[in-house]
Amino acid sequence: MRIIQDRKIAMIIWQHHKKLTQAFSIAVIILSAAIFILSCSDSQTEAIGNAQASSVPENQIFTAPVSGEPPPVDLEWLTNNSDPVYASPQAKKGGTFRVAIQSFPLTFRTVGPDSNTEFRSAILGNQLSLIGLHPNTMNILPELATHWAYGQDKKTMYFKLNPLARWSDGKPLTAHDFAYTLEFMRSKKIIAPWYNDYYTKEIDKVVVYDDHTLAVASTKAQPDLHLILSLGPTPRHFFGQLGDDFVRKYNWKIVPNTGPYQISDFKKGKYVKFKRKREWWARDLHYFQNRFNVNNVIYTVVRDENLEWEYFKKNRVDVFGMTLPKYWHVKSNTPVIENGYVNRIWFYNDTRRSPFGLWLNQDKEIFKDINVRYAFAHAMNIQRVIEKVLRNDFFRLEHGFVGYGPYSNNTIKARRFDLAKVDHYMKKAGWQRGEDGTWVRNGRRFSVEVLYGSDHHTPKLVVLKEEAKKAGVELRLQKLDPSTWYKKISESNQEAVWMGFGTGLRPSYWQSWHSDNAHKPRTNNVTNTDDPDLDRLIEAYRNSLETQERIELSQKIQQLIHDIGAYVPTSTAPYVRQAYWRWWRLPEIPGTKESTGLFSPFNPGTGGLFWYDKQLHEQTKKMMKKKQALPPVTIIDETYKVKP
Repeated sequence: MRIIQDRKIAMIIWQHHKKLTQAFSIAVIILSAAIFILSCSDSQTEAIGNAQASSVPENQIFTAPVSGEPPPVDLEWLTNNSDPVYASPQAKKGGTFRVAIQSFPLTFRTVGPDSNTEFRSAILGNQLSLIGLHPNTMNILPELATHWAYGQDKKTMYFKLNPLARWSDGKPLTAHDFAYTLEFMRSKKIIAPWYNDYYTKEIDKVVVYDDHTLAVASTKAQPDLHLILSLGPTPRHFFGQLGDDFVRKYNWKIVPNTGPYQISDFKKGKYVKFKRKREWWARDLHYFQNRFNVNNVIYTVVRDENLEWEYFKKNRVDVFGMTLPKYWHVKSNTPVIENGYVNRIWFYNDTRRSPFGLWLNQDKEIFKDINVRYAFAHAMNIQRVIEKVLRNDFFRLEHGFVGYGPYSNNTIKARRFDLAKVDHYMKKAGWQRGEDGTWVRNGRRFSVEVLYGSDHHTPKLVVLKEEAKKAGVELRLQKLDPSTWYKKISESNQEAVWMGFGTGLRPSYWQSWHSDNAHKPRTNNVTNTDDPDLDRLIEAYRNSLETQERIELSQKIQQLIHDIGAYVPTSTAPYVRQAYWRWWRLPEIPGTKESTGLFSPFNPGTGGLFWYDKQLHEQTKKMMKKKQALPPVTIIDETYKVKP
């Protein structure tokens, strides 16, 4: 799962074995500056790829015991090279793609303290898993494994690895790297309790038959087994035996990966550069052909969204998100767009919607009373925000699990702005109106600090604040830089936070709503919900093998979450809007059903479809120099638009 605080800033709190539960999530991302333990000069770092290589003594390298038995002889080995490709045969290799990020990463680690940040998704986007999913058909596709099979016990899958698969340091990928993932994720040395728990309670074992054949077993029989067991590998030759110094030692190490790019250079506080592997082992695989085309990807720190817009107009970054109406409807009236040097695209997708909204911390005294939580929800005039700030381009979210088909409880309706209901619930909770109209109880005002992490949310929250005054509720808006925002939430030190979570292919409840993750730091349960009835439903959902039963449990869980009232849903947009310099090209159908951005350079499922057109770039530069205009281009693609 991933926490999202704006159009591109996300905190991935949930996962590492990633793609089948993450790869098609709302894409990417937050970070911030930290003290470098590895010293970098102000000039470009030297020979990063080689310098970061680990020299682990052989006696410290974990090797799983090889099973004395072959895999079952009656397995039905499956593969899939027949689904439609979604990359363009016109794509060309070359160019440098420049992306803005709001702060520098706290670490290059993907687990442990400070790792759940924007940059984590870029790193994980370059790590393949055993299998993937086709973003349009949802059928299984080969990645690191060429073939797979299901065990009769309904809790085991078997995999045959691609013998060509290599780590970025040239070492061959083996089945031992997947066994080592369990060793790694279960280790207390990584200081990642959630991963320790997940890889113990959900994943039972990895069986190594030989270097290229393995089995992964769940602790229990599972529906949608492939969504659970597609592990990502961990390079045993790089980490070896973990020590107490793991967090410090690997804070800025560049770990080998199996994907198309690797970090090649960085400058503290300024940028991180990825370089395409020209001899990438998977470049000719069916679903990876004509993808991951640019030679270099540079993430540049631009700490302010308005400044990023200026950077974009000056051609210092290559793409800019325009989902917000102020950019699409107002700021698009700028010469680079009107003169046709920059294209715009409005692309509809068909995927699960992030539960964006206000998340209330029930460990804070003010939100312990359910009546106060209900009153707070009825004091939030979301529709006014949609009308006044979002120009009716967005739609009201009714609950936190929209877009999951029968798993979604579409009978649930969000609490609307209603002064009479605010009055009812506040009086029920023992509050009275003060002299200035604000609710007061035992000398305490109904005043709530709301944390958020991006300037573009300010107009929305200002409207909410003014409307809430009518209901006797004071909102104290607190914008923090992304790293401070993240730290405060991870320490569960907020009253209310404005953000969203990413989505998987099935609703996931345990991470954000089970009491196991309440009242402790660095979990997804930011509301600190601790409800025995909800726990029982969530546990039954996790353990159920029957699709219909899981659907019924899912709907009951969603109703109870709604009844608890710790989440106030806000709005969503079933599309992505972006501006990009015209020498960047997209396929005829620009993206997939699951594309939440069209210029994601790495994501194995939906990314790497665009490419650089050198000839078009040179032509455009000549036109700009001569101040000659081109016809402006706005593309509206409704291929995957959900019809009412």
